[in-house]
Amino acid sequence: MEARMKSVASPDLITAIQHLQKAIHAGGVDPLVLELVHLRASQINGCSPCVFAGVQTAKKHGETEERLHSVVAWREAPFFTEEERAALALTEAATRIQDGAPGVTDEIWDAAVTHFDEKQMSAIILNIALTNFFNRINHTIREPAGKTW
Repeated sequence: MEARMKSVASPDLITAIQHLQKAIHAGGVDPLVLELVHLRASQINGCSPCVFAGVQTAKKHGETEERLHSVVAWREAPFFTEEERAALALTEAATRIQDGAPGVTDEIWDAAVTHFDEKQMSAIILNIALTNFFNRINHTIREPAGKTW
């Protein structure tokens, strides 16, 4: 598969994304939690370049193969903390908003705010949104997995 375009990113867009990434990582969330969030949203959206990049980045942060292979079935896997489960549930609910899906219910929200303060919640929500942004661009231009950005 070949991409339809080389890039949709202008220098201004790249700068804006860098600022968003900086804000996300300044939110005080464990980088591995952010990577799990990115990976799960990308799995849901079927974004192969983001799944590929998410796995690679998570490995650089020390994530194990066992957990990476289990993210897609995190509810049934014993490898995730309650904090990670809350972030993954929030990710799924915020990503699956089509066709009448309930979205982020009070139950999901309450579980997340039990583990994360407002600054951390902001970082996670922004990370979910930015991941979905990348997923949609990659789908549109048919970006292949394995590219080094």
